[in-house]
Amino acid sequence: MKNIALILSGCGNLDGSELQESLSLMLAIDRMGWHYQCFAPEGYFETAKYVDTSDPDEGHEEGEIVAVERRNIFEEAARVSRGDILPLNQYSAADYDALCLPGGFGAARNLSTFAFDGTNMTVIDSVVDAILATYRSHKPICAMCIAPMIVAKVLGRNNVHITLGNSHCEAAQAATTFGAIVEDCGATDVCVDSQNKIITTPAYMVQSHISLIFEGGANLIGELKKMIG
Repeated sequence: MKNIALILSGCGNLDGSELQESLSLMLAIDRMGWHYQCFAPEGYFETAKYVDTSDPDEGHEEGEIVAVERRNIFEEAARVSRGDILPLNQYSAADYDALCLPGGFGAARNLSTFAFDGTNMTVIDSVVDAILATYRSHKPICAMCIAPMIVAKVLGRNNVHITLGNSHCEAAQAATTFGAIVEDCGATDVCVDSQNKIITTPAYMVQSHISLIFEGGANLIGELKKMIG
């Protein structure tokens, strides 16, 4: 049985790991008869709380920020994995056959600073360590949606091939500054860099239909199976 590690970045749209992308990978891995283990970094992030509807009695306007919440990345990610999760600093490439990063805004704001800093982005140390350890062990790294930006930042100097959907989008242009080669792909397409063992699919970078997100996740894991047998 193959063991696959997943790095989560929180829980849900705008805050952490995109749920449908994360679940598409978990389901595809499980259907392959493999085992997955979720990891997440330990740390905090701040998120704005908005007024959803106008409420004259409260004196707020629709869309107004009414509070800033401080959330724990690890605890939020544990909600996605139903509590079965380990701190990312416990990840060892020797114990796993591949590393997967689902997308979501958390990849751009919690695992890295791409959402705020663009081409001046940084990636948190535990994520860098996990990616480099996997790469140096000659094991595959998979990423969905915006998460390939992290791969581009860490491994771009090796001219890795990735997809972010449209090769002319802002994110793709940023990835090329790190040395990555960005390919056009549809939602269910998969970009396979056999030399560097990088597998990516664009998911919500190009598509909003959940069926296509799950198909893209299944196709990614299908390509992973071809790579690791």
